[in-house]
Order: sequence, then structure tokens, then C-alpha cells
Amino acid sequence: MLNGKSILITGGTGSFGKAFTKYVLEHYDPRKIIIYSRDEYKQLIMQDEFKKYKEKLRFFIGDVRDKERLRRAFEGVDYVVHAAALKQVPACEYNPAEAIKTNINGAQNVIDCALDTGVKKVVALSTDKAVNPVNLYGGTKLVSDKLFIAANAYAGGKDICFSIVRYGNVAGSRGSIIPIFHNIIKNGGTELPITDYRMTRFWISLRQGVELVIKALEESIGGETFISKIPSFRITDLAQAMLPGCKMPEIGIREGEKLHEIMVTAEDSPHTYEYEKHFIVYPQIVWSEHRRPVPTGKKVPEGFSYSSGNNTEWLTVQQIQERLKEVDLEK
Repeated sequence: MLNGKSILITGGTGSFGKAFTKYVLEHYDPRKIIIYSRDEYKQLIMQDEFKKYKEKLRFFIGDVRDKERLRRAFEGVDYVVHAAALKQVPACEYNPAEAIKTNINGAQNVIDCALDTGVKKVVALSTDKAVNPVNLYGGTKLVSDKLFIAANAYAGGKDICFSIVRYGNVAGSRGSIIPIFHNIIKNGGTELPITDYRMTRFWISLRQGVELVIKALEESIGGETFISKIPSFRITDLAQAMLPGCKMPEIGIREGEKLHEIMVTAEDSPHTYEYEKHFIVYPQIVWSEHRRPVPTGKKVPEGFSYSSGNNTEWLTVQQIQERLKEVDLEK
């Protein structure tokens, strides 16, 4: 599907962008991949990392807030993966206007430019924090999700569709619990603080996140939200996997933090279908017959919800230790 196509990734120098670029270059033969981001140093580093693919890569310095620059980058592009966002919860709380400019206004700019330049498909990365949000980051991503779903209403007769991929923190991503614990251990710490002993999280690798985006690019009709089926783990088990026998003082949940990651709410259940390796939440509104997704999966029961706390698949301490071997903790 991606052979001979031009693909643009916003926020392309981030961990997802680099993993997606690597996956596509190793499994497909795209015409070109455009890395769109605002940090010229990260672009320089990425150019060096991917120098053997230099004929396939283009690097655009730009911000999703800058609609004119974004439109220039979208010319001739077939597929867009929107990964750019302000993601750090405390930073968004302290700088709410900046979070809105990037996460909401930037999302609308991506939509407008895609509609105006002949892009075929747009997949936007979402987050569990957009589900029943309790912090500003989650609130801005909820609005972003709604914008991308509703964008299908403005496609008219154009051959374009917009869809969403939702997952939580990637294992080992910056600011998440694994590197925090790793730094404590590296500096000689013997205790790993736990905000709440009941806390759980999903485990998803970068590769799984990339593969879900590829699936959305291949299968989306318009307005779907794709969610991976992935195992859960307890934060206390993670601590024991990383530092067996350590003390785990409970320090209290942080503001804007949830006990469990939520991917599908009971309110979503009437529109949610289950597949072998993922769920799809279908849009409540169908804008035209040729954009009507036809579910082929199994409809979930009424009232179904999917969270890291009610999951049916759980990682043991030993399984967490095995998966930690695949996480780059020195990046």
C-alpha cells in the first residue's frame, strides 16, 4: 500500500516518527518520507541515523501552528501521520495556551491543509488521556480527536479520510515510569516510590504502535478509532521487576494522573467492535454512503469498557523483566 507513495510525519523526529520511518523503509518502497518538525538539531541527528536512506527522506523545518508552511510541506503528499503534540502533562498545565495552539489549532491546520492539497489519508495519534480527561493535555487531545473525526464531514467528493489511533505511554518513553525508575536505580537508589499501590498501566511497544498506524492507513474508511489489544501490568510489579525486593513507599497520586489507563468507555460500547488484535470505535455519524465503515468484527457487549484495570491479560514480574530487555533505557 505504501509503495511508491509520499508520506509526511508531523513531529517526525520523535521516538514514534523514527520508529515509523524505520519500519516503512524496511517493509515498503515509498517514493519519499517527509519529516516535518521544528527542531533542526533533532533533524540533523535523524539524518545521520538514516543516512543510507537519504534519497528517500526529506526534512522540513516547520511547526504545525504555521499553516502556510504546513501547506507547502503537504504538496504532493499521499498519506499524513500526525504525531506532533505537546505531551508533558505538567508543561501543558502551566502553559495551557501553548498546548491549545499546538494540540488543537495545529490539528485543525493539519486537517485544512490535507483537505486543500489532495492528501488521501490522515491518521492522527491519540492517547488514553483523551478519554474522560482529567488534565489539560487530555482535554486538548479530546478536542483534537473530535476535529479529526468530524473532518470527514468536510471531505465531500474528495478521496480523503481521517482516522485515529489511540494508545497510552509507550514502554520506556520519555517522562514515563520506566525511565524514572531506571534513573533512580542507576543513581544507587534502593527504594522505588509508588504513587498508588492500585495503579495499573498498559504495555505497548513502539513497534506495536507503528503496526497499528499501518493498519489504520490500510483499512480506514473515515472516522474510526483504532485501539490495540495489549497486556496490563501493575506498577508495583514493574518496581519488583526492575529492582527485586526493593521498598516501595506510597507517595500519593499526582495531580492530573489516573489510576488506570482507559481506552474504551462504556459510552463508546454501542459503536465498538472487537477484532483479533484490536478494537475499533466507529463514528456515531456517517457523512455519506461511500464513507460508511462496515464492521466485520464482533460487537462488544453493552456497557463494555477497556482499561488497564479491567483487562483480561496481565504481565507477571518475570514477563515484565523479559520485556524490559527490549526497552532502550539509555536513549
